[in-house]
Amino acid sequence: MKIPIDPNSRLLNVGCGAHFHPDWCNIDLVSNHPDVIEYDIRGGLPFADNSFDAAYHSHVLEHLTPAQGEALVLECHRVLRPGGVLRVVVPDLEQISRIYLRMLDDAWEGNSTAEKNYEWMKLELLDQMVRHQSGGLMGPYMVDSIKTNAEFVRSRIGSELESCQNQPTNPANKNNLRNWWVKQKQQLAAWTVSLLMGREQATAFQEGVFRQQGEIHRWMYDRLSLKKLCEQCGFSDFQICQADASFIEKFAGYQLDSHESRVRKPDSLFVECRKLRQVSRKAA
Repeated sequence: MKIPIDPNSRLLNVGCGAHFHPDWCNIDLVSNHPDVIEYDIRGGLPFADNSFDAAYHSHVLEHLTPAQGEALVLECHRVLRPGGVLRVVVPDLEQISRIYLRMLDDAWEGNSTAEKNYEWMKLELLDQMVRHQSGGLMGPYMVDSIKTNAEFVRSRIGSELESCQNQPTNPANKNNLRNWWVKQKQQLAAWTVSLLMGREQATAFQEGVFRQQGEIHRWMYDRLSLKKLCEQCGFSDFQICQADASFIEKFAGYQLDSHESRVRKPDSLFVECRKLRQVSRKAA
């Protein structure tokens, strides 16, 4: 079933999270706002062909498997009008790797500041792929970084550092009841697995449930792998952008990738490409 859209809403924000604009059609797995459509994008995009002038997703692609990521890019191609713009933002594997190696080399030479930064870069590279509980090791590090290398961490993740440090212990959430019920069901299921198969298998079950909830990274991209993915899905004119520069008209004013001249996610790779007017592509 295709969801009808406002004919004036020609911009699509996929996996918008808490960063969206009312002029866009916003879609995410969980909606906490009337301007956001709740939908699981792993089943495709619920819109008709050629519906949008631009599609955008930020820090979404890395949470999907390579096959799911390709399917999403193909779906973006399908719902875009000919000539439409796709803007993709992902953690920049190349940038992360280069800084990690530089900090490793400097730390090896005895630079104590670089050693602290090296610890963060190691987490930035690995933690969100291997963690087995929410926040992983990055969460506690961000809270404690105010004592050590807060400026460096802030240069990597922007305002997320303050959000983590200032987060209340029990934040108000209108979905608390739903979250509580889901947690109760998970605990009951884990207890059943433990009863039937033992504590170790129950722990494995709980980790598997966590890894399905969308927090972990299932893949990482650099400029070459992302370019190849977009081109094989039918896009052309691939280019690397700045956070506040875009083919999308008035994009900076929507404050999706930057706010008051500050980049929201400095660790990112920003790219854009266009849907070919004539293309023969494989089915999603």
